[in-house]
Amino acid sequence: MGQRSLFFLVSLVLMLLVTACGFASTLLPAGMKNSSNPMSSSMPTSLAPTLTVNPLQLPASARLGALLTGSGRVERSLLTFDDLMSGRSAGPVDDGAFALPEEAAMPEVVFEGSLQISAGLDTGSRVVRDDLHYAADPARLQLPPFDLQFVQDGSFLIPVSQELVFTKNPYWNLMVGPGRIWQEQGDHGYARASFPFTLVERNQNCTHNGVMTFLFNGTQVSPVRYQVTQETCLYFKFDLWGQSASTYTPVSIPEVGAIKAAHSAEMANRLPTRPITDLVRDFPASHINLSSFGSGISSQDMTAFGFVFNGINYVSDCQTRYGEYAYCENMRLPSYSTAKSAFAAVALMHLGQKYGRGVYNLLIKDYVPEAASAAGDWSAVTIQNALDMSTGNYGQSGFELDESGGIMTSFLDDSETYADKIKFAFLFPYRQAPGQVWVYHSSDTFIATRAMNNYLVQQEGSGADIFNFVRDGVYQPLDLSIGARSTLRTDNSPTGTPFGGYGLFWTRDDIAKIALLLNDQDGKIEGTQVLEPGLLADSMQRDPSSRGLDTTGEPVFRYRNGFWAKQWTPSDNPGYSCTFWTPFMSGFGGITVVLMPNGSIYYYFSDNNEFSWVDAVNESNKLKPMCP
Repeated sequence: MGQRSLFFLVSLVLMLLVTACGFASTLLPAGMKNSSNPMSSSMPTSLAPTLTVNPLQLPASARLGALLTGSGRVERSLLTFDDLMSGRSAGPVDDGAFALPEEAAMPEVVFEGSLQISAGLDTGSRVVRDDLHYAADPARLQLPPFDLQFVQDGSFLIPVSQELVFTKNPYWNLMVGPGRIWQEQGDHGYARASFPFTLVERNQNCTHNGVMTFLFNGTQVSPVRYQVTQETCLYFKFDLWGQSASTYTPVSIPEVGAIKAAHSAEMANRLPTRPITDLVRDFPASHINLSSFGSGISSQDMTAFGFVFNGINYVSDCQTRYGEYAYCENMRLPSYSTAKSAFAAVALMHLGQKYGRGVYNLLIKDYVPEAASAAGDWSAVTIQNALDMSTGNYGQSGFELDESGGIMTSFLDDSETYADKIKFAFLFPYRQAPGQVWVYHSSDTFIATRAMNNYLVQQEGSGADIFNFVRDGVYQPLDLSIGARSTLRTDNSPTGTPFGGYGLFWTRDDIAKIALLLNDQDGKIEGTQVLEPGLLADSMQRDPSSRGLDTTGEPVFRYRNGFWAKQWTPSDNPGYSCTFWTPFMSGFGGITVVLMPNGSIYYYFSDNNEFSWVDAVNESNKLKPMCP
């Protein structure tokens, strides 16, 4: 799997060559995207009495869309009652067939319990791209059996667990998002349910997004129909589809009230969204060029993009190879190296706010015992040196040469246990004193994250965990989605060590909120300072004396505390009357989050190694000048 490490080199080289490119629409022709695996289900044998829900007794979430007012008269040609009961699946259909229809009526049953999905009845797959020859093992294109618990809140079908589920499957872990349940007149008294799910490559950050649907009469379920036709994954793209045997087991969920309340709170606290096309309507005098947003990215490889301005998240749709994704607002987007900024760097700023700025200069050797047997010299390397990618321990100083080399291949691809990862992370030899030269290593972020974790344990006791520290002190108060409050860890275990440099999973609302916290809110959540202002200012390029280290030998790109930055001058655009900097987060394969000094944010998630966002910055300047 060594080719994947080479992709890191190609990705970041292309990022540094970012230029204005032509418009790339996010609309994809039907039948052009990626997917996941097959499932199974047993067919119901008889209709059972329905359970009636009194809309007047619905909880507060009814005010947020849980109460449906449709007639139930839905004209359906795809995924009909007969289609779902038959257990047959000829191939993917338009993803809209899984979505809540306009005339959906309130469900007449209550789903609270376990949905077990087992062997596939009629399954299929199509490989779109396979750089690492994954499909040579057919088991990788098989959906693992699932046992999922849900509660119902009006017309919302809410998973009991929305966080990353570490399975025992050799290839796939799982995430499940909130779905819907409703009534259609053509379903013979059954309610119809659907929900989004994501296959997450084990020990990696690829996300393959899919959707499932089934019929339910209060006691029994139809076969579950599923398809996966979209991903953010450079090297492995595929479609999966099928129908699977399934059973329903009623289960009393003790925390049902808390689950409903958390879902309702998350919906209530999402940023307002509008289609990206509304920028023209909202700012007619700016003469904004919409084609600049999403430009330079191949349309079939764009997952989603957005532009945040004046508190509004202007968003694209979420196209799959078979139409628009049914649950765009809940689609899981991988962090890759944006986690270096939004988790590892945020963790250090949050520690600095709680325990003081002295945390930044703590020595790695004092908190990571494995440093004593490292190939290099870690005696003077601080946590901040490691986040700056300036440890002085490296093989080759050329741009991204180490990141694409054999040690990093072993660290990224060939190790899953903590013992193996930390061993490979410490294999780089000593070259010079820390803080002098920038050499990019994802392993350095892993080491820094481990050091922060062990410092936190020293301060707060053996149960402390650096990711949970950020989750509870930053992500939860920021109202990030429940799924964003989990991370990849070593040993494929929820008790393993957080990766630090990659391994988180966003929605478009999540990444917008994190960017606003950093760029617009000065590290404050509802007036409470959660990120230490000094290091935040350095990370956001607000101190001219602390730009960070050159990444290419040219001063136009810098790196500071897990954040990249690009310099802009009047020669870049006649509209610029000053020199300014835009910090940005960057992720493997084609992910960028740009934090602009005028308060706007541009983000996109794609997977064809394309990094293009100059045009978006230039257009943002029309709305509000970057220069005072």
